[in-house]
Amino acid sequence: MDIFQLEVFLSVARERSFSRAAEKLYRTQPAVSQAIRKLETELGESLFDRSSRDGTLTDAGRVLQEYAHKLMNLRSEAHAALTELREMHKGKLALAANEFTCLYLLPVLAEFRGLYPMIKVTVQRSLASKIPDDVLRRGAEMGVISFNPEEPLLRSIVVYRDELVFVVHPKHPLASAGQVSIKQLGAESFVAHNVPSPYRAKVLETFKRHKTPLNMDVELPTIEAIKKFVSIGNGVALAPGICVDAEVRRGELVRVPVKELKMERKLRIVYRKNANLSHAALAFLKVAESTSSRQKGRYLYQSER
Repeated sequence: MDIFQLEVFLSVARERSFSRAAEKLYRTQPAVSQAIRKLETELGESLFDRSSRDGTLTDAGRVLQEYAHKLMNLRSEAHAALTELREMHKGKLALAANEFTCLYLLPVLAEFRGLYPMIKVTVQRSLASKIPDDVLRRGAEMGVISFNPEEPLLRSIVVYRDELVFVVHPKHPLASAGQVSIKQLGAESFVAHNVPSPYRAKVLETFKRHKTPLNMDVELPTIEAIKKFVSIGNGVALAPGICVDAEVRRGELVRVPVKELKMERKLRIVYRKNANLSHAALAFLKVAESTSSRQKGRYLYQSER
């Protein structure tokens, strides 16, 4: 039983005539009769009362007519839903990010939502180290990370260039320094992020290489908490530049360059290489690309592999 057979069946039932149904379907009457016979053979039931001249349905025919209408309606709904997806009138986009990389997403998502307000967007918070696996396991369609995943099954696009920065309270003795050396930080009390990351390891290694103590007297679970703690006069911190830009502009924190701590961080959008991306995901990538060409500066759109 296929869709064409059901269309023929419904047409004959509606027109109450094999010949009129053939005209409506632009088919020959023998072709219509053959389709009905084949359908009856497959179902093992007679669908029309052959003793009548007006295409009267049998009991089996009336039962099939009800279900055939439902199937035709479902087919129409499916076509309509797919059209809505193509035209971005519906759909969803699932992204994975952490507290830091989510900040890159905000302006891009704002533009995306302006263009496609009917698309439901979900940004799932995840540890950076777990985001590549989330994407590979289809927990999210795309992810935003700050390291090269070196995973052959993922495609990676660099979208933002950030750096690790040293920030202090405006009244801190180092706030007025144009630049400091890592040796000057040996006596400072750092407020640190207690989540392991490749950049935390790099910082520890850099301090060790310069034989300078790194006093992490306070460790907090979020960058937001670290910023607030330092901005009310408690210790100093190292944080991603994108995370403290607003506080530096408002004068709540002061950014002080450290000669030996120049660490660039590239943010990447990653997704499965073999994936057939949704219309929403493809549109999001186009918005990310247009953002990079318009904003320039730290915004990029460079495929790594």
